[in-house]
Amino acid sequence: MTAPLLAALDPQSAFVQACYIVAFSLFILGIRRGTHPTTAKQGNLIAATGMVIAVATTLALKGIGNWGLIAIGMGGGAIVGVVASRRVQMTAMPQMVALYNGVGGGAVALIAWGEFRHFLALGEAIPLDTFVPILFSMVLGSVSFWGSNIAFGKLQGLIPGQPVKVPGQQVLNGLLLVGIVTVCIVLGFDHDSGPSQGLFIAVLIAAALLGNLFVLPIGGADMPVVISLLNAFTGLSAAAAGIELDNTALIVAGTLVGSSGTILTLAMATAMNRSVPNILFAGFGALPTGAAEAEERPVTSIGAQDAAIKLAYADSVVIVPGYGMAVAQAQHAVKEMANELEKRGVDVAYAIHPVAGRMPGHMNVLLAEADVPYEELKEMDDINPEMPHTDVAVVIGANDVTNPAAKDDPNSPIAGMPIIEVDEAQQVIVIKRSLSPGFAGIDNDLFYNEKTSMLFSDAKQAAADIAAEIENL
Repeated sequence: MTAPLLAALDPQSAFVQACYIVAFSLFILGIRRGTHPTTAKQGNLIAATGMVIAVATTLALKGIGNWGLIAIGMGGGAIVGVVASRRVQMTAMPQMVALYNGVGGGAVALIAWGEFRHFLALGEAIPLDTFVPILFSMVLGSVSFWGSNIAFGKLQGLIPGQPVKVPGQQVLNGLLLVGIVTVCIVLGFDHDSGPSQGLFIAVLIAAALLGNLFVLPIGGADMPVVISLLNAFTGLSAAAAGIELDNTALIVAGTLVGSSGTILTLAMATAMNRSVPNILFAGFGALPTGAAEAEERPVTSIGAQDAAIKLAYADSVVIVPGYGMAVAQAQHAVKEMANELEKRGVDVAYAIHPVAGRMPGHMNVLLAEADVPYEELKEMDDINPEMPHTDVAVVIGANDVTNPAAKDDPNSPIAGMPIIEVDEAQQVIVIKRSLSPGFAGIDNDLFYNEKTSMLFSDAKQAAADIAAEIENL
């Protein structure tokens, strides 16, 4: 199918470069506006406008053809994206992020393969400064695609969330990595001959194996960090694809994603007081196997009415949300409970741990959906000094990020991890279905603290019952 007359722009023309500059400027502005809940929606629209400009400009370049395939791809992708995004539950958002990130990495790997085949079909020698980005984007894109699929499977429950290891796991990963690098070097010296295509396919397969084996041994508790790291991989591979395609907008967009993903990965590792290599290779973060593993110690159990009385007559309350709140979809009920407390003059704040939930910012997204004012969300470093002066801390589904063992037990697997220090509050109410351990697979000493009262219930039902009891006081 021949290209329409519109597709006649010179890729090196000043107009095309100006369009790309406008596009990536909108990307940056969109990211900037996305740093606050009140402007995040606007930021998404601004960045999306930049992407429309970038795509439209690229489609208008000389040499663009196969318009039928392009239309099918864009139309099909748009339909799947819109339907999936509208239907996905907030609790499944981490899985969706992992899946979408993997799709991006897979697309980059296919672009690299297509560019390689294109040069071979033309019988042209591939310049080394083009071939190196092709290899780089292909390897990282493939690792990101397959690794993200494993992350999706773990979060979705399709694959066991606990670390899955094979004998000699790290040695095998190391051999795969060395093999990939070695073959890439060989291809760098001779990538225009017939056998190079077989070697290229071998690298593609090895990268796919590495992506799978790289994520399988990592436990569910560390998935937020893994998703962030794979996101950085996808960004860097996209930037390399931009270099091989000589596309300015793709280079900048990929660099933005790669750098932000890297920064976020390091920040989350710091929040867990662990190094990135420890997260990737320690096999930590196993899913709990059940409440039976929890140590049998006495706890104080209360009902919704008792909890309502404790909260209604407090001066200050700090709510600490976790993944349990997301699973129960309790954010709106929690907001109603907070509203009833604020009507009585109680000062309410929300303490957000950097790695609460299953993806960066998971709790912020849920609470924003429930129209919780951004000003009431407090980061861990800001809220901890206030905990000794807090009358009641309410823990809703948060487990490992409130476990005092992190600071009190040097032998604990989470020793040294910064936590929300709810045990410093005057009273603690924990809303949880059972005493089962969290994603780290260890018992939570907070449950047995003399200041702690356990409300065993679904988080949504418990919050709604407490709100009703407060209203009736």
